Amino acid sequence: MGNGMTGKGRVTIREVAERAGVSMATASRALSGNHPVPAATRARVLRAARDLDYVANAHARALVGGGRKMAAVVVRQVTSPFYAQVAEGVEAEAADRGWLCVVGATGGDAQREMEFVQLMREEGARLVILVGGVVEDDAYRERVAHYAHALDSSGARLVLCGRPAPGPDVPALVVEFDNEAGARAITGHLLSAGHRRIAFLGGLPGNTALDARVAGYRAALAEYGLPPEAAYVVDCGLGRAAGLRAMSALLEETREFTAVFAGDDMVAAGVLRAVAEAGLTVPDDISVVGYNDIPLAEDFNPPLTTVRTPAEELGRAAVRIALRDPDSAAGSHHLLGTHIVVRRSVCAPSRSCG
Repeated sequence: MGNGMTGKGRVTIREVAERAGVSMATASRALSGNHPVPAATRARVLRAARDLDYVANAHARALVGGGRKMAAVVVRQVTSPFYAQVAEGVEAEAADRGWLCVVGATGGDAQREMEFVQLMREEGARLVILVGGVVEDDAYRERVAHYAHALDSSGARLVLCGRPAPGPDVPALVVEFDNEAGARAITGHLLSAGHRRIAFLGGLPGNTALDARVAGYRAALAEYGLPPEAAYVVDCGLGRAAGLRAMSALLEETREFTAVFAGDDMVAAGVLRAVAEAGLTVPDDISVVGYNDIPLAEDFNPPLTTVRTPAEELGRAAVRIALRDPDSAAGSHHLLGTHIVVRRSVCAPSRSCG
């Protein structure tokens, strides 16, 4: 694992001093940067600290007045309404407690994520909150286990927000919402309106959040007695552009579907555009539902029926629970509920909305 994030127990300043061949007082002065130390000595101490993966204990610094009450939230992109709402929740809860909040975006790049987590560890952040579904492969599991142990070794805490922990022994708190139950409910809403040919647009195999939504969609179809082959999942990923491309292709291929379940509201925005460009209307020709209930969903044309996920509360809960239960066991898991918001994008497939 790069960047020295070994998480193999807390290294003391005594060990750094011994490796550098200086006194503890000299090592402390060199690391603080607040006192004159010969350049060669400072370089030797910094090299020893880097080799040993030394990070000053945030709690110890707080005892002498040097600690900062800082929470860091790491998202895929700040332009996503969902991620922005979660980050806003983290910031609001942190501010209520007099804490500073730092927001970082990775663009989905694992190296950038790792560098940001390490930087926050070095800067003494007490909480590092990773937000959003991921492709949970072996590399991800190893990476997050390293984050959790490394942060824990320096007196900080990892919170996984909207994604599961990679294992029961990982010292991380999990706060997420029930993706599968929300998907099952919104699919059931379409089925209860009479739809039997429902396409799911927005799959991304391996992504924990989307896999759960697909599972909920399939479960609802099964509950209504439909065979497994009735499920039609388009693995187009998320975002408005993905929804537009996937729906345009679907309409060129077939018109047999009477309803579309979009993987999130931005996919739904693209679906609505594609339907309009095809000369059709929602919901008279095709019913459409989304997921997340972003603020703009009620301003779509027509206003979108969707699943409301507690995005801001997810961020608030991540901070609140982590601070309330600082010593809770590894794998501590908190699940928030979802509910359907009914608007005007669904009607019976007989096109009798009225």
